[in-house]
Amino acid sequence: MRLLVEADGGSRGNPGPAGYGAVVLDAESGEVLAERSEGLGIATNNVAEYRGLIAGLRAAIELGGTDVEVRMDSKLVVEQMSGRWKVKHPAMQPLAREAAGLVRQLGSVRFGWVPRERNKRADRLANLAMDAQAAR
Repeated sequence: MRLLVEADGGSRGNPGPAGYGAVVLDAESGEVLAERSEGLGIATNNVAEYRGLIAGLRAAIELGGTDVEVRMDSKLVVEQMSGRWKVKHPAMQPLAREAAGLVRQLGSVRFGWVPRERNKRADRLANLAMDAQAAR
C-alpha cells in the first residue's frame, strides 16, 4: 500500500513544552487514514520532530504500508534518516535507531524535506498537542 506520512514536532522554547503531529494519507487518493499527536512534556524541537516521525511510521505499519513517502519540514531529521548526515547528538541516537527499525518494517521508504507551509496538517496537530499540554 502506497502511503504518504507528514510529520512535525515542535517546542515552545528549546527545550520547552513540546509536542508532535503526524498524518498518514493514501498516496493515490489523498484520503487521511490516520492522525497521531501527543504532548511530550519538556523536550527539544529535534526530539519532538523525531517523535512525530516515529508516530507516523508506526501508523503506516499499522495500515500495512509497503511504499512510504515521508515529508517533514525538519531538514535535520530528513538528512539524518536519509543517511546523508550523521546523528551526532547522544539524545538523538536512540530516536534515530528506533525510526530506522520502523523503516526496515515498511519496505520502501523515501524521505523528503518540505517547507513548513506545505506541512500544515502535521504542524496543526503538533500545535494542538502543545496547546493541550499547556492547558493542564
